[in-house]
Amino acid sequence: MVQVVKDPIDVQLGSDANVPNVDYLSEYARAAMEGETGALCIRVVGELEGRELNLRYCAKAHATNVLSFFSELPDSLGDVAICAPVVEAEAKTQSKSVADHYAHMVVHGVLHLRGFDHGEATQATLMEEREIEILGRFGIADPYESDV
Repeated sequence: MVQVVKDPIDVQLGSDANVPNVDYLSEYARAAMEGETGALCIRVVGELEGRELNLRYCAKAHATNVLSFFSELPDSLGDVAICAPVVEAEAKTQSKSVADHYAHMVVHGVLHLRGFDHGEATQATLMEEREIEILGRFGIADPYESDV
């Protein structure tokens, strides 16, 4: 019998955040990988680490919800950093479940690693369509649909 070993997805909790669906983060990532291979690290960070990463790599002096870092290592897709306090605040502001917003940030971050972007309207539409479809597989509503 041949055993198929899936690419490893490492989930790291680097903050005190209470991630409501930590056991599912790798499932969301694998769904967004859609057959793409390579190791992946998902790190949930606090406000300070999120701000430091965004300043160092994007020259922005504030924390953001999700950052993606491509890897040059063989057999590695890259890293996704999710800033817990930002995600939790956004979920509250947008009247969304925190768990669903974490799922969206994982999918969004992995799609960036796969080359999706939202810099232009056409690219944004393609990326959003992929996110909506992937999240829908988990019964998660369209993250771009507003109840307001």
